[in-house]
Amino acid sequence: MASGTMKAVRLYADWDPRPGFKLGPKDIERKQTYLGSKVWRNPKLKIEEVPIPKPGLGQVLIEVKACGICGSDVHMAQADEQGYIWYPGLTGFPCTLGHELSGVVVEAGEGAFDKYTNKPFKGGEAVCAEEMVWCGRCRPCADGYPNHCERLDEIGFNIDGAFAKYIVLDAKLLWNLEPLKKRYSGKELFKAGSLCEPTSVAYNAVIERGGGIRPGDSVAILGGGPVGLAACAILKKQGAARVILSEPEEGRAAVAKKLGVDYIINPKKESFAQKVLEYTNGMGANLYLEATGLPTVVWPEIEEAIWYGRALNATVVIVARADAKIPVTGEVFQVRRARIVGSQGHSGHGNFPRVIECMASGMDMTPMITKEITLEQVPEHIIKLQTDRKETKITCIM
Repeated sequence: MASGTMKAVRLYADWDPRPGFKLGPKDIERKQTYLGSKVWRNPKLKIEEVPIPKPGLGQVLIEVKACGICGSDVHMAQADEQGYIWYPGLTGFPCTLGHELSGVVVEAGEGAFDKYTNKPFKGGEAVCAEEMVWCGRCRPCADGYPNHCERLDEIGFNIDGAFAKYIVLDAKLLWNLEPLKKRYSGKELFKAGSLCEPTSVAYNAVIERGGGIRPGDSVAILGGGPVGLAACAILKKQGAARVILSEPEEGRAAVAKKLGVDYIINPKKESFAQKVLEYTNGMGANLYLEATGLPTVVWPEIEEAIWYGRALNATVVIVARADAKIPVTGEVFQVRRARIVGSQGHSGHGNFPRVIECMASGMDMTPMITKEITLEQVPEHIIKLQTDRKETKITCIM
């Protein structure tokens, strides 16, 4: 049984709402808000000693083995000109960051069941975890949409996350990595396991929300971050004839090629719309994923590709978080029978077990990890990623 203290990477910020901000029904004064960029100011990262948590009823203590740095970690620690954090969503500080985790079960509380074996956790199981902590009692949860839970908490956003040696989580959030053991072992197993969460975000976006594709369709992904790259791999496995990625960073483009991307567009040097039409013989893409978080920059190009493409019924999925208005021309979507859908997080509809099975059957996501670091190096790399996008996924190995 683990006891004592451990080091953790924690984020602090000042509660200083922008003029005109009003507390929402789910906000808690000076503690948490669903509109982070409207409230939190002057973010500061610290490595602190904190107590090792203990599992309660239905909970599991996990020794963290790997945890990736997500763009949301970067944007929670990144301030704009007025000092407000970039991240626009649910946040509550101070908080231990980190949610792209995998590890080993150390201790399980009473009633902590493993969905893979349908038996209680006994210790020693390799697991990954959902990031979205859903209640299972509200209407969205009952309707099968736990990622829209009305009592939502998020690991590493408003409750303590995994940039620490140990974390306690509800067993309902855990997924056994046993299927991955036929392809991965040792450290590689946990690296792969840590990628299940961002890959499940992509799966939810392009399969559940976007509706997937028919084999032979063309897809265009805007943004070669981990979620965009994971979407490329998923859609290629689903049978896309052409996977087109818009990404200016050469390192991320090279990773994309390893994941099966057919064409790379550098949007700083060439027209996204024109290249999509060229690569699809004038048809345009059947599915577009907006994974840049730069709506004012990319939406005119998306609309141009839809308008001039011959394919009807295109779907545009918004997965990137951004505190900005989308410049949409309704006429384009009416005439071309196109649609826009939003996608938040993962969970529900079996995203995680399906992603694990895809990875177990050959969809190798580990090329996304381009740098491994220690816990002590996490703060400096979160800061570095605010301006330097050369690395695709930086993962803390413990």
